Amino acid sequence: MIRLLHYADIENVYDDPERAGRLAGLIGDLRDSDTLVCGAGDNTSPGVLTLKGDAFAALPFFRAVDPDVDTLGNHEFDRQVSSLRDLLAESPQTWVCANARDGDGRFGAEEGVVPWTVLEADGDRVGVFGVASPETDDISPQAADLTFTDPVPAARDAVAALRDRGVDHVVGLSHAGEDDPLARALDVPVILGGHVHEHRTEYVDGTLLLRPGSGGHRLSEVTVDDDAASARWHAVADADPDPAVVEEYRDRMAALGLDETVAVLDGPVERVAYRGESAVGNFVADAIREAAGAGVGLMHGASIREDDPLRGEVTVADVVSLVPFDNDALAVEVPGDRLRRALRDASAHHLGGHHRDRWYGQVSNARILWDHDAVELVEARVGDEPLDPDRTYTVGMLDYVLRRGGLFRSLDPDLPHERVDGVHDVLVDHARRAGIPTEADGRIERVNLPTDA
Repeated sequence: MIRLLHYADIENVYDDPERAGRLAGLIGDLRDSDTLVCGAGDNTSPGVLTLKGDAFAALPFFRAVDPDVDTLGNHEFDRQVSSLRDLLAESPQTWVCANARDGDGRFGAEEGVVPWTVLEADGDRVGVFGVASPETDDISPQAADLTFTDPVPAARDAVAALRDRGVDHVVGLSHAGEDDPLARALDVPVILGGHVHEHRTEYVDGTLLLRPGSGGHRLSEVTVDDDAASARWHAVADADPDPAVVEEYRDRMAALGLDETVAVLDGPVERVAYRGESAVGNFVADAIREAAGAGVGLMHGASIREDDPLRGEVTVADVVSLVPFDNDALAVEVPGDRLRRALRDASAHHLGGHHRDRWYGQVSNARILWDHDAVELVEARVGDEPLDPDRTYTVGMLDYVLRRGGLFRSLDPDLPHERVDGVHDVLVDHARRAGIPTEADGRIERVNLPTDA
């Protein structure tokens, strides 16, 4: 029997010294000499520390935990590729990724990235392969010159190579998000997953598929015996922290001035912006619209990172962590007919898959009435007036929203636009000046929703 500890999408855990310390402490308490510690991508970024100049923020955690193996997530490519290469070379774990290509060769080969590796646990030889999302070069601009192939054929080749080497067990690490195709194509007991932030424990064609969610709140403990896998979950909040890790990250936050209080809340603010209108989505959209001097604000909720609710004293780090990416706020000139189509895409109906029952669009100085059953934008208003398809509106948005056309399909970089400021200065200034709302105000109304929405 082998034992695995699995985390993924811990992303900004380093911005919360206590949580980072508890995750490190939990791994240390559960680990023994026959346990493999595995990451499934997005374990270095995004976060406030990495964004504000500490590109190697993950290294103290990695050195404390000493993981055995990890794979590449799309957010590993939030930094310059040269910086990522340095981080890969410095970190203690083996990085496995079978579907990342750099020209005619494997990405990261010189830094030690391999398609698969063989480790030992409890006297058994364990083959571990990794795959990244095939969309990484599309959703991560720094990865645009790389190629990420279909993970299924790449994983199939890796499993065959490991079987040829006579391993006792094969374990998959996947940051592909949708792991069902891997489970159906491969005869492996478990795939330790990430990328999609919903927690998952499910068997598909006999393969156990796991995802811990984001932010380092859960750790899975997996046992594999006779090629059958089972798992239990551990809550990081219940663990004793590693004091050295806590102190390290507190010092790093203070050194960058990220612990300054900029707002005080009289109630909690949930950090979820993909289930309909949200107070945090309104805050971000309002901040960008006002900074841009625009008539409308438009924000994509998936860029607002889910985490513990904001409470009490809100720091610079808390505000920056809402959108922990190096984005600019823009003022964009959008014809009314294209703005209406963009508001229709706020529903995410066009993205399919797990996106279909979400709602990503967050707006400012606009009102939306959406019929879920009819997949219809019933009404759209700007201020107190119906949206005029023949008028051109100045819309405040992030450069990422404009650049990545699949989010709002009617928007593209050819629209006239100008830079306003970096998004973090915009958000921090707005929090200082106007505070952060704790309740939504009804600017988005959705009707005929399913009962579980």
